[in-house]
Amino acid sequence: MALFITFEGGEGCGKSVQTRALYRKLKQLAIPVLITREPGGTRLGQKLRRWLKWTPNSGISSLTELLLFNAARSQLVNEVLKPNLDKGKTIICDRYADSTTAYQSYGRGLDREMVIAINNAATQGLEPDLTILLDIPPEEGLARKSSQRQDRFEQETVTFHRRVREGYLRLAEAEPQRWLVIDATKDKEEIAAIIWQRVGQLLSRAGD
Repeated sequence: MALFITFEGGEGCGKSVQTRALYRKLKQLAIPVLITREPGGTRLGQKLRRWLKWTPNSGISSLTELLLFNAARSQLVNEVLKPNLDKGKTIICDRYADSTTAYQSYGRGLDREMVIAINNAATQGLEPDLTILLDIPPEEGLARKSSQRQDRFEQETVTFHRRVREGYLRLAEAEPQRWLVIDATKDKEEIAAIIWQRVGQLLSRAGD
């Protein structure tokens, strides 16, 4: 049985580190696994990623942003996620639909029901088996990235990022069976161990 595992969190939470750590662990155990990200993972997704994150002064509206993220998502679902899950692979995805709910609804202020409806159309109902939220105060997460070139979202106000964090925590509270919330200020090895404990449980159940 394939597993679909997503990672979520605000800027500087350490998602990239933990997605790669989990990917390496599964590869070491000879478990068929694929790692991808949103937006991205396809040629179209990569083009939209560059435009959404790195085009300065684009004047993009919040609704256009929502639709473009979901255009990339729809392509990823059809081209990568569903075909590989059907082959029995475990997929690790750095961000998925919950990011859009957190950033475009809670962060930007778009109507939540509209955001969820558009997300659902793009995902075709494909939901993660496990969503790992690396939770960090926005001030600390942004400070981790202060020395790097900042994308459009990292340049947003702290107030915006606080709303995003609140959105994530509300989503996790509403579906505790799907979400694993981890304090992202912990040591990265400790975080990896917590993640592996939950993933190991899921793999054991899948093998029964």
